[in-house]
Amino acid sequence: MLKRLWKKIAPNPLDSRLKKAAKQGCKSVLIPWNRGLGDIALGLYAIVKRVHEFLPDARVTFITRPDLKDGFRLLKGVEVIIAPEWARGKQAPLPVNLPDFDLIIPNADPSYWVAWQRGTLIPKMEWNNEWDSLCDCFNLPPNCVAAHVHCETGYYFERNWPHHKWQELFDALDGPIILLGLKKDPVFKHPRLIDLRGDTYLFEILSILKNKCRCLVAPDSGILGMTYFLNTPFSLRIVSLWADPNHGILKQNVPSPNPLLEHIPVISHNRKDAALIPVTQVLKAVC
Repeated sequence: MLKRLWKKIAPNPLDSRLKKAAKQGCKSVLIPWNRGLGDIALGLYAIVKRVHEFLPDARVTFITRPDLKDGFRLLKGVEVIIAPEWARGKQAPLPVNLPDFDLIIPNADPSYWVAWQRGTLIPKMEWNNEWDSLCDCFNLPPNCVAAHVHCETGYYFERNWPHHKWQELFDALDGPIILLGLKKDPVFKHPRLIDLRGDTYLFEILSILKNKCRCLVAPDSGILGMTYFLNTPFSLRIVSLWADPNHGILKQNVPSPNPLLEHIPVISHNRKDAALIPVTQVLKAVC
């Protein structure tokens, strides 16, 4: 209680550091990041904006783990250093051979530092049209329904839909279905199922969604956030599954920068368990 009150009345920690850095003539900023993919759009975009408001000429560099490299390539105006030894959920010490930076901002806390952005700032992940052709190597049919069937990040509530409900949804669909994610587990059945889990990296996933899909069904996840905030026009319906709506793109509470994107959030009546969302409600939104 006291901690929450203090955060409301205390000076913003990021702004305080940046004011001091501006007085010192800071020209280079390093921000270590070893958390989620979706936070690049939902939090780090606003942090970069804030850095440039205080330090207009500063070079902003992130150091991160290898699997987040492509996510940062969608973030305009930053540089990226890859730490090959970093892994999610593990302590990530800075390498000893880093170049010098005027300011290092460890332990970035977007939820606190840039809370002002919610309902105001539209994050924009910049797409390179050269990546459109990345989907071609998979020989996919048009008008697919894509499903991100499991979010890897754990919370105090259940964000994922159970296997039997996904299977029931697939059984009700006639068209081609593409599975997205990290692992080919659990196994699903459908006569026109294309399981690309573990076989695609971020740009390929986004290229598939942009050019081969009519709909994406997904829980609150990095794939959901990066697709929603992709700053290029393409037709796509997103059906998102939610336990607690006070998270992710719903908490950001701004429209997509893609004017052709249609978003239908489906929220559980139990704010701690997305697994309780009925299949009929999702099917109606997809169709």
